[in-house]
Amino acid sequence: MHILIIEDDGKTAEFVAGAFRQSGYATTLCSDGEEGAAAALHGEYDVAVIDIMLPKRDGLSIIR
Repeated sequence: MHILIIEDDGKTAEFVAGAFRQSGYATTLCSDGEEGAAAALHGEYDVAVIDIMLPKRDGLSIIR
């Protein structure tokens, strides 16, 4: 399973990604809404964990 994590706080992103990796999942981290939206559109992910308040583009607009 491959998980996309879109989170602008570095410590939080690494904590969440580390927990998923420890459970055997592959993760991709993005730190702003534009980067995350592009990754979601062009990559193959099974699930995404998306922060709502992101720089450049908010998480809710990415979900829409």
